[in-house]
Amino acid sequence: MLEKLKSAKNKVVGTKQTTKAVDKGKATLVFVADDAESRIKDPLLKKCEEKSIKVIHVTTMKELGEACGISVGAAAAALLDE
Repeated sequence: MLEKLKSAKNKVVGTKQTTKAVDKGKATLVFVADDAESRIKDPLLKKCEEKSIKVIHVTTMKELGEACGISVGAAAAALLDE
């Protein structure tokens, strides 16, 4: 699944941007790093559950950041509607 994120043209990276995409109904698939702080990831996971958006769990923020093409860790990312 991370390959899908690496090659995606329409994506957002970061908890704030991902949360906005979920709120606006633009996110089709959400990725969350398991080692992110609970206070950061739990509200996003709850929103995804409420809106029936599939969540892919990634082991580390570093791994998710690399998949997004950035040199720092990322707590969350999302694929967007084309």
